[in-house]
Amino acid sequence: MTASLGQAANFVSSVDQLAAQIPDGAQIAVPPDYSGVAMELTRAMIRRGVRNLHLVGVPVSGLQAELLIGAGCVAVVETSAITLGEYGTAHRFVSGLRRGAFQMKDATCPAVHAAIQAGGKGIPFMPLRGILGADLLKNRPDWKVIDNPFSAGKDPIVLLPAIRPDIAIFHSPYADRNGNVFIGRRRELVAMAHASAMSLVTVEEIRDIDLLASEESAAGTLTAAYIGGIAVAPRGAWPLRLWDIYGYDEPHIRQYSDMARTEEGFARYLDLFVHEQRAAE
Repeated sequence: MTASLGQAANFVSSVDQLAAQIPDGAQIAVPPDYSGVAMELTRAMIRRGVRNLHLVGVPVSGLQAELLIGAGCVAVVETSAITLGEYGTAHRFVSGLRRGAFQMKDATCPAVHAAIQAGGKGIPFMPLRGILGADLLKNRPDWKVIDNPFSAGKDPIVLLPAIRPDIAIFHSPYADRNGNVFIGRRRELVAMAHASAMSLVTVEEIRDIDLLASEESAAGTLTAAYIGGIAVAPRGAWPLRLWDIYGYDEPHIRQYSDMARTEEGFARYLDLFVHEQRAAE
């Protein structure tokens, strides 16, 4: 049963109101395309005209980052990859990178996960050994190489500063009447939420249940303590997939890839699918 909207704790009545909680200059954490991307919220952020975001892909991003970068919303990108995968090149990311439109803080997947975990644990850094010797260290002066203080001999290790985003944003199938959000087995969403000051979440629906009432559902639930706002957005991950609930809109993503090859084509895409608030049926 779907709950009446007013029952969910921290409920925000519209996606646009949720977007209004994201200030210019905020550091936001976003998940990979397969985890539950808040695409409808992303479109609302672009319509609002948010600027100078520090975008953290945990550990990668795709179409969401593409739209935000192309729309001029992003000042810093910190991630291990921006890719559309089989759907082609992330044209607006590549164009922006070449033009110096944003600062690029290149990373690896393990590095992003480790730094996010440090943020969630409330510690200043996390050690990681696997990137020793990589050229990446030359471009990340904020990553420090030290000798392991517990080793009797020389034993270098990299220290990664904690990532503590202002806001984590993602899309989920549902929340309960108390504002708890079901995230299933998507543990990167847990890490993002724990590291961030708050999470803003769109959901397919609010259900008149208590997710914490049983061990089975509680194990896949992010509690309301981490949630700063919830908005109902049916098919809110479109054109990306949402777990096994609905799949990628492949024709649309290919259309995006074709249009985004040029600035004019990308602007036309925004006119058609963002500013006109057009969504999937």
